[in-house]
Amino acid sequence: MTLPVPAVLRIVSRSSPMALAQVARVQAELAALHQGIHTEVVPVTTSGDRWTGALSALGGKGAFTKEVDAALLAGEADLAVHCVKDVPADRPLPAGTVFAAFLRRDDVRDALVHPAGLTLDQLPPGSRIGTSSVRRIAQLAVTHPQLVCVPMRGNANRRLEKLAAGEADALLLAASGLARIGAEHRISEILPVELMCPPIGAGVLAIQCREDDAATIAAVSGLGDEDAWRETTAERMFLHVLQGHCNSPIAGFARAERDGRLSLRGRVFSPDGKTVLDAHEWAGPLDPATLGTSVAVALLRQGAREVIDAIPH
Repeated sequence: MTLPVPAVLRIVSRSSPMALAQVARVQAELAALHQGIHTEVVPVTTSGDRWTGALSALGGKGAFTKEVDAALLAGEADLAVHCVKDVPADRPLPAGTVFAAFLRRDDVRDALVHPAGLTLDQLPPGSRIGTSSVRRIAQLAVTHPQLVCVPMRGNANRRLEKLAAGEADALLLAASGLARIGAEHRISEILPVELMCPPIGAGVLAIQCREDDAATIAAVSGLGDEDAWRETTAERMFLHVLQGHCNSPIAGFARAERDGRLSLRGRVFSPDGKTVLDAHEWAGPLDPATLGTSVAVALLRQGAREVIDAIPH
């Protein structure tokens, strides 16, 4: 039995320009999939958006999703759009909700923004890199210890304003995020994943629905991308098994090949970059979740548990 497509779908989202750009993509893809469908945006400001200090003080990445989850569960909206990298993987989604689709993946890489277009290697010693990401800070400590990281939070637009105000000499931001807000021209260097391993879920937008809302799930499931689902499932299981916290420099990305093979590289760092654990496996016949588990176990054998537990949070 085919369920009728709802006449109107209400989309709850953070109110930042980045989040609204992500919603616009979902709206466009829904319009292409279902002729005549109407969507409305229900904007919310999360505690993570309001807070300017360390995320650990708010309980980590969940600070960006808690209010969105509440609006969805309360029936104030029919679906939510998330950057997967902002959705905690060390615990399940809120009871009563499911991911109904993972959209085709965008660029997973990090990008350097420098006003004069310099690359990381060209930056003079002591240059201030604006970032509050423990993942980026640890990896820069490994590859470019002569640079200085300065805390910088806020959405991408706000960070670009802070750069212009001289609060840092350069920024590290997600390449996909800069593309979503039309700021690709600000990128001075795209960093290869070998130099800067991405966060779990990088470049993937997820659509979250109430699990009992079969009509909405059916309406949005056609937006799902099989490769994005396989890659994201492997990555999130990897992070779930490691049970990292918001101060844990953990990175990793899965890649689905055209022939169906799936690989996952995972890395765990100490905050100062002096300890680097690395594992890279191919799935073969393994399902994505099993691959994620296997890579996490390989890192645990190398001492990842001790590294993670030694980091204050």
